[in-house]
Amino acid sequence: MRVVVQRCKSADVKVNGKQVAKIGIGFLLFVGFTDGDDANVVKKMAKKIMTLRIFEDNNDKMNLDINDVKGSILCVSQFTLYAKLDGRRPSFSKAMNYNDANELYNLFNKELESYNVPVATGVFGADMKVSLLNDGPVTIIIDSKSFS
Repeated sequence: MRVVVQRCKSADVKVNGKQVAKIGIGFLLFVGFTDGDDANVVKKMAKKIMTLRIFEDNNDKMNLDINDVKGSILCVSQFTLYAKLDGRRPSFSKAMNYNDANELYNLFNKELESYNVPVATGVFGADMKVSLLNDGPVTIIIDSKSFS
C-alpha cells in the first residue's frame, strides 16, 4: 500500500464536471494498493497517517496532528502509484485488481473515520479531477513496505 499525503488548506474532487467532495484544512490522500495488501496493512497505514505531526504549532514547528487542527481528509484512489516504468509507457501490473482494491479502499476510509476525523472520498475507479491548495508545500510518501 502506498499513500501520498499532501497537507492542504483545501482540496476537492470532481467527476464528470460535478464536485463530489471538498475539504478545508487537512490531508489530501492519494491511495494505491498492491498484491499482498490486507486489512492489517490498512490499519497500520491509517494509524501512521492519523498520528503524523506535520501541522505547525505556535512556534512554527511541525508538532500537531490532524486532530489537533480539527482537520479533514479527502481520500482519492490512485492505482497509478504502482506504475512500473521499464520504458516510456507505464505498466500497472503491480496494482491490485479492481475488486480487491475497492474493498481495501472502503476499509481504509472506515479505519480513518474511526479516528473521529471527517473523511470525504473520490469515486473509486472514476476519471477524477482533483484540485489542491497544498500547504507548505508538505508532501509525504508512505509505503507499507517500510513498516517495521
